[in-house]
Amino acid sequence: MKKKILAATAILIITIILTSGVIAYNYWFTKPENKNVYVGVAFCGNTIAEGKQLIDKVKGYTNLFVLQSGLLQRDFDSVNELGDYAVEAGMSFLPYFGNFIQDSFSSWLDSAKTRWGDKLLGVYYGDEPGGKMLDDYVQFRDIETGDSITKTRYGDVVVQKPNGVIINYQFDGAIRLSEPAPVNSNSDINSEKVFYPNGTVKVVNAAPNGFSYQTYKQLNDSRPFKNTEDIAHSFYEREKGTLEFLKNSTAVFTSDYALYWFDYQAGYDVVLGQVGWNVSVGPQLSLLRGAANMQAKDWGVFITWKYQSPPYLDTGKEILNQLTTAYECGAKYYVIFDYYEENSGPYGTMQEEHFQALKTFWREVVENSQIEWNTVKANVALVFPQNYGWGMRWAEDKIWGIFEADQKTRDLWNLTKAAADEYGLNMDIVYTDVELDASSRYQDLIYWNET
Repeated sequence: MKKKILAATAILIITIILTSGVIAYNYWFTKPENKNVYVGVAFCGNTIAEGKQLIDKVKGYTNLFVLQSGLLQRDFDSVNELGDYAVEAGMSFLPYFGNFIQDSFSSWLDSAKTRWGDKLLGVYYGDEPGGKMLDDYVQFRDIETGDSITKTRYGDVVVQKPNGVIINYQFDGAIRLSEPAPVNSNSDINSEKVFYPNGTVKVVNAAPNGFSYQTYKQLNDSRPFKNTEDIAHSFYEREKGTLEFLKNSTAVFTSDYALYWFDYQAGYDVVLGQVGWNVSVGPQLSLLRGAANMQAKDWGVFITWKYQSPPYLDTGKEILNQLTTAYECGAKYYVIFDYYEENSGPYGTMQEEHFQALKTFWREVVENSQIEWNTVKANVALVFPQNYGWGMRWAEDKIWGIFEADQKTRDLWNLTKAAADEYGLNMDIVYTDVELDASSRYQDLIYWNET
């Protein structure tokens, strides 16, 4: 009887040990189902050999290769060769094509989807559409009038009419009118006149037959982008044509450093928010995550330069912190920007400490079943005014790149700082939109105009 009891006890102990071992193994080594994330590098070199060398360097601790080569993007054979090499290494592939889609792109995309299947994540189209609205030249066209409209990096809006008349709506409020010389005139010098908001005018070059516009009000009434609603609509319309063509065939990605909400509204499926430059990561993630969550889209982070000269990228330690913070906040994509220049190392501007940060992130965060993804959630949302495309980098930042900061902007700056200090990454930043109900997604809402 004692032998039977001892035998039964031994069997029970062995069973417990084996069961505990299986549980421990599953706990430590099984990847949770929700960790469907992509980690990789953006290759910006100029040769296939450099691209393959980078893939070989990172293939043990990444699952995404982004081809962002200005030189190779127009050569489908090069794109295919690097795509094949990345996929064979077990990575997903995301090719960049700038904002130019050539005639043969459709047939290439069809073949690429067959070639790589779900390893082709989509197309990285254009770059910084929101950022360019704030800081660069952006071209528009008025289909009804035929006017060509340029938003300059200085905040001016320049309208060139089919008859040669040019109207420059300057950021400071002045309007500069330039009219071509009459057809039968012997002169090739344009007539020019400046109109000021206070009603005064300055004739730079007289018009032989008089100017076609007489007052500041007359010119100002005809200006494009009179308000934030006008320019938001024009921004969407500008992007819509090409994006709709691409979206019918594949997912469309972009990278940006501002106005993420409006990128999604324009039609992008995934926005990779640029972090690493000298702006606090917290508010950026609140803006990006809020835009994605409200519009049911995926998002990610694009680690970019901190400096405009070597070493360009932040330290490996800080990059690891940025990646980990984004992981805790629910990002799906994590990419380090690897720029190549003449005197950069064999792997571009990425140094060994950056590769080590990527490896540590992959092995100690992504592959670690003890660390859960998307644990830092927002239960509060700060609600900005509808269509208010404020850059939000500083209190006096421009709105849509053409409107000066005003009291509303300064109030928003103070409100955002106070809310960020109180809620941190448990707060998203969203925009008023009649078609999107923030109250269904957040426990508490802080409205910009609440007193």
